[in-house]
Amino acid sequence: QVQLVESGGDLVQAGGSLRLSCVASEIAWSMNAMAWYRQAPEKQRELVAAISGDGSVYYEDFAEGRFTFSRDNAKKTAHLQMNDLRPDDTAVYYCNAPAPVWSEQADVGYWGQGTQVTVFS
Repeated sequence: QVQLVESGGDLVQAGGSLRLSCVASEIAWSMNAMAWYRQAPEKQRELVAAISGDGSVYYEDFAEGRFTFSRDNAKKTAHLQMNDLRPDDTAVYYCNAPAPVWSEQADVGYWGQGTQVTVFS
């Protein structure tokens, strides 16, 4: 049942770095596209970065130059390397992948449980 499992969130001082990981099931990985989202308290969930099957990556402006989204095919694990963290990066970070059209999750895709990132100054 569990398709995505996230880890790596932590408490970190501003300017520090974290690497988030998202371990995917075979079916989630097979969709060849993934995304990272984040949601801060009392804010809407927002896209952080997305990667397509051909390896091209899109970053939101706040992530460009600081975050790196990559996929390790051998381990079926996606990573979000976050550098130069700022207090406004504080949020729960979620992994997302498309779900097959036959899946009960087809409309919303697969989501991880989220991992908390807290950045203090």
